[in-house]
Order: sequence, then C-alpha cells, then structure tokens
Amino acid sequence: MTLLSLNLVRFRAAFVRWLRVIFLAGVVVAAAGSAPQWWPLLREQVDAMLARYRPSSEGGGETHPVASASRPAARASLELTPQARESLGLTGDGIGPIGLSTYWRTMVVPAVVVARPGRSHLQVAAPLTGVVTHVHAVTGETVTPGTLLFQIRLTHEDLVRGQREFLQTLGELDVERREYERLRKLSEPAGVIAGRLLLERQYAVEKLESSEQAQREALRLHGLSDAQVESIVSTRRLLRELQVRAPSPDDHDHPEEEWQLLSGDRGAVALHDVESDVPLIVERLAAHKGQAVQAGELLCTLADYRRLFIEGQAFEQDAAAVVRAMERGWTIEAVFDAAAGGERLSGLQLAFVGHGIDPQSRTLPFYVELDNAIVRDQTNAAGQRFLTWRYRPGQRLELRVPVEEWTDQFVLPAEAVAIEGTDAFVFLQNGRRFDRVSVRVLHRDRQNVVIARDGSLFPGDVVARRGAHQMQMAIQNQSSGGGGHGHSHDH
Repeated sequence: MTLLSLNLVRFRAAFVRWLRVIFLAGVVVAAAGSAPQWWPLLREQVDAMLARYRPSSEGGGETHPVASASRPAARASLELTPQARESLGLTGDGIGPIGLSTYWRTMVVPAVVVARPGRSHLQVAAPLTGVVTHVHAVTGETVTPGTLLFQIRLTHEDLVRGQREFLQTLGELDVERREYERLRKLSEPAGVIAGRLLLERQYAVEKLESSEQAQREALRLHGLSDAQVESIVSTRRLLRELQVRAPSPDDHDHPEEEWQLLSGDRGAVALHDVESDVPLIVERLAAHKGQAVQAGELLCTLADYRRLFIEGQAFEQDAAAVVRAMERGWTIEAVFDAAAGGERLSGLQLAFVGHGIDPQSRTLPFYVELDNAIVRDQTNAAGQRFLTWRYRPGQRLELRVPVEEWTDQFVLPAEAVAIEGTDAFVFLQNGRRFDRVSVRVLHRDRQNVVIARDGSLFPGDVVARRGAHQMQMAIQNQSSGGGGHGHSHDH
C-alpha cells in the first residue's frame, strides 16, 4: 500500500470518530432538553428494578450494591387524576420541593387582649362644680382631641363669690392707681401735694395689689388656670359657663386645654387649640343633661385602642422559658382562633414580664405589644363617626413562645404527613404518580412536622404539602380491594 493510500485510510478513520463524537453530543443535548418528559418514567423503572433486589427481612441475604447506595424504595404508589389533585389542593403551593430551614420549638400559652394601663383609657372629669346644660357626645361615638363633649353652667358659690371679690379688688386697684398718678403729677413741679399724702396713696395701692395676688391664688385653687384668671382681668366679666373638650392622650403640656370657660357674653377664652387626629371612642357616659356635678366627678370615659397589650398566662414551671425568650430577644407568634385556622401574627416583641405569680391560678403574666388597625370607618347622617377596630380588649388567643431553635431541618406542614399507628408517611411526586415514603418524625405540633434527615428525603424532592391523610386512605382502599393484605408493600 502506497503512502498516499495509507494517509487516506487514516483520515477516513479519524473523520468517522469525529462524526461519532458529534452525534453522541447531539444525543446528550437533546436528552437533557427533554429530561422533564422521560426522567420520571425512567426513575419509576429504576425504582421498580431496585425493589426486586432489596434484601430479605429474614436472614443475611446479600444486598445489591446499587440498592444499598440509593434511597429506600417506595412502599406504595398512587396515581391521581387532575380532578383529584384539585380536590386535594395539590396545585400551586400545595406541592413543591423541600429544603432545609430553621424550626422553632414553641410552647403554647393562653392569652387575652387587654388595654394598656394608664394609656388606653382616659377619664374626663368635671373641673368645677356646676350643672350640665348640654351633652354633645354619644356612647360608642369616635371623637378627636379638642371635640366639645359637655357644657356646664357654673354654680359653685365659693367660685362665684371669689370671682366677684376679685373683680371688685381689680376695680378698686384701678381707682387707687389713677389717684396716685394724679397726685404724683401735681406734686412734681411745685410740691403742691404733701409727701405724706402721696405716701399714703402708694401704701393703699400696694395693699390692693397684695389682695389681688391672694385672690388670684384662691381662684387657682378653685380650678381656674392662669389663662382663665387673665381673661377675667382683661374682660372684667365673671366666667359662667364651662366647655369640656376631649383631651389629647399624647400631649400633657396644657391640661387646661381639656376644657374652656366662657364669660358672661359667651366670648371664648383664648386657650391653646387642641388639634389631633387621634381617634377616641366614647366608651361610657356618666353625666346627663340637667345633672348637677361636683368638681372632680366623672363625666365620661374615652378609649384609645391604637396600641394594646396581649397578656399571656404562663404556668409557673414555664416562667423560666418566658424569661429566657425575653433575654435572648426572641419574637413571639400570636394565633387568633387557632381551632379554625385564624389569623397569625409573627414577629411580636415581648414588652415585660410580671413581677409576681398569681396565688390562685399559679400563673405568671407577661405582656406583648400589639399594634391595632381600623377595619371600618363610617359616619352617619347626623355626622357621628363610628369605628370598628381589628383587635378588642377581652379577645382570646394563643401565644407561641419559642423554647428551642433547630437549624437545618426538614419542616413540612402537618397536612403533608400521614400518621398510621407508629408509622409516618409523606408522598413524593414521581411523574404522574405519588410514592409513599416512610419517614421518621422528630417533632410535631398543630401546624408543622419536623422530619429526620435519615436518607428518606433529600433537599429538592417534590412532595405533596397537603392531603397526605386522604392519599393514605386511598392506598389502603386499593390494597383492601385486592382482598385482605395481599399487596406488594409492607407495613
């Protein structure tokens, strides 16, 4: 064979090898692109082959090397129609891959929503004695700080007499001051007025000023503020009507803003205007039109429900766990109407723990901060506003206090695990079917189940997150339909 023929043979062999490589690469790429269609079916066939080589339960049968290195074979399998999947909720978030997450082991504590002591309720009292002439608020109505609540006609005899004497002193003081100024001007150029007479007038002015100061203090003791006293000085009229307005729960600089005195011509006293959008509910009306009230007597009670407390009642043996959760800054979860799967609030902060254990119930109270929200705001034809709050004092719930933190765990919803006697199962998606896989439960509560990482499940496995009990019942029905226990899976 000539050299040219030899080279042609070698070139042909190399060209054939390259064609084989290109063909195999194309096959691999095409197979990878269609993996979602053929991989579940292939996996089902492989699992069936491995099941035939599993070791016997008795004796020292030899184990197939591939079977020992793979996942334990599924005990049973169930194929569901699209309608059955819809009925079981195996759509959307009802099915999905599992992963490792952190689980908080918690203890359940009964609790109730309560008002914040000294903050949620505001009592409005009569500043002065009088008769209620008008009631502007109604029970259940929502008002804002500065809203007119009551009008009271002042009848306190000492207050009326004190104002009258104060006005009289102010008039006499004005006269003495004018006379003193007149005499002083006459005596300055020629000394016409004796110094003794001028000195007597000066003493009279000082005496009246002393009486005025004493009467000012007496009026303050009756409940008048500096602003009201100054209004008497400027208007020279008795204050006869009292207007009681809603106080501000957040502003304590001007207590006189809660009420307003009117002079005889009903001209308003110049006070600080209270402007705020804080919604206050008129919870209780204690005064009625025509009622005589004494200074300090309760007129009504207002409620500020923007922020509340959740009061938990931990048993004496659980007190240490509550204190530890507060020290470590762990957040608490609240569950409303837990039996019906109600609202859940997470990330709540523990405000403080009670300082004593109740001698009767032997429980330790602790308090969690709760921000409220308005769910309904309506104004009727009369212009009265009524609110409905999401949370109300007296509402019962459960608190889940963290006790222990478990990291890197398989955590599934309770509906994803079927319990039969001492066995627990989850259902792993395998193409159009769901394989029942036996698992070991580390912990279980009403909402979640913690599964052991023993090789029965792996991160990324797609499992049914709902309907496990119904699928377990379906497998049992299939098995019993064949007669007795003559089926291919074990218990």
